[in-house]
Amino acid sequence: MRSLFLMRCMEECRVKYLFLGLCFLSVTLLANESEVIPNIEDIEIIENNVTQATKEFEPVVVKDNSGLSDAEVREIVQKKDEQEKQKVSIKEVFEVTDQAGEVDLSKIQKSWEELSPTPKKCDWIQTKSLEWFKGEIKAMFDESLEFDSDEIGLYSFDFADIKQIKSFHIISTNIEGLASFSGILRLEDNNLTIINGENSYNFTKDQIVSFAKAGAMERDYWSGKISASIDIRSGNKNQSDYTVQGTLNRRTNSSKLRLDYLGRISHVEDIEIANDHRANGKYDVYLTRDFFWTPFFGEYYRNEYQNIEYQYTFGLGIGYTLIDRKKLEWDISAGPALLRTNYKEVEDGEEASASSISMQLSTIIDYKLSSKIDLKYNYQLTLTDKNSGLYKHHMLFTMENEVTKWLDIDLTAIWDYTKEPEKDASGVQPLKDDYQLLVGFGVDF
Repeated sequence: MRSLFLMRCMEECRVKYLFLGLCFLSVTLLANESEVIPNIEDIEIIENNVTQATKEFEPVVVKDNSGLSDAEVREIVQKKDEQEKQKVSIKEVFEVTDQAGEVDLSKIQKSWEELSPTPKKCDWIQTKSLEWFKGEIKAMFDESLEFDSDEIGLYSFDFADIKQIKSFHIISTNIEGLASFSGILRLEDNNLTIINGENSYNFTKDQIVSFAKAGAMERDYWSGKISASIDIRSGNKNQSDYTVQGTLNRRTNSSKLRLDYLGRISHVEDIEIANDHRANGKYDVYLTRDFFWTPFFGEYYRNEYQNIEYQYTFGLGIGYTLIDRKKLEWDISAGPALLRTNYKEVEDGEEASASSISMQLSTIIDYKLSSKIDLKYNYQLTLTDKNSGLYKHHMLFTMENEVTKWLDIDLTAIWDYTKEPEKDASGVQPLKDDYQLLVGFGVDF
């Protein structure tokens, strides 16, 4: 029976073949992926340090146990920076010494392009164009470095474009497959050094999964966006449409929480014709650079004009980053969930509610079309039994047009589909498809 049910779903959703195939292929690859167990021996320790192992999939946290204050740690780092500046090899001195035994210091002094600032109360980063920026490191996540500067404001740099980092603040860095290290960052080209008290650790740039300012205030982890569109018409026909979209993110060096809301209310001649609300939540924990697991995802949905008084979903799953490039990011995830629906009206003899186990597949694509335009695609597919709708999806496609650093003009297309919507008390079945096109202003914060 189960195979017949799946065949029927696939036959009726032929346009989704490519998406489903990619999702199931990725889930298979993840299932065969070897366990990630921290390998402490791979950590290069310059001075003595004791590191504790931990349970599999639980990240090791390497802390400074020297008892030094942050100011004392910075003093150690400053002395090391000065020692690096003063290092000159005997060979270099010999090559600039003339026959009279005089040394031409100008030949071994660094040019101004090679000089780097000393962090005092601020972090410094340098791009591949050799430009230096002074400010505060917020976080690096999904190959994007958020940096707050008095001159340019809060700005996201492509991490691949960062040549040097000299942090003043203590940074917590998640190293792939090893541990989370807390300390002062020194990055030059592909070489990373984390100075933790009197100890130092060396890694390469491509081993970094993410990092964030250690001990940051809670509000530093949060960011979001809210968009609103209003359409009011009067004359031969009086109509008003109000739509609000909101996204709230909390990012740390190893996890991501995303909360979304979409609500719409419409009236024609003072008669309500639409009133629906959808709220989603998803919490991801990154175990490697590309592989994450989702201990919780959930959704609340209400649409009386689809005969849904309320519907909620709770589940867990796994995910994988298929593409992570400068302009394109593509994540997919999948997992089982409990789906429960209460219907506003049902025919005589029918149940007013339905509960079922479902499979949810989702994908998020973020493409930077230009420096001012971002394209975002969010698709969520649910396979369940007939009493709960059999098959449904929720799709959003958004074009964000940047006007200022905090204000966008957004164009959003929405498509909701339910294969078997529940009939109301009079036997009328709601339409399977709901379409919506929104134009509104979005504010980043």
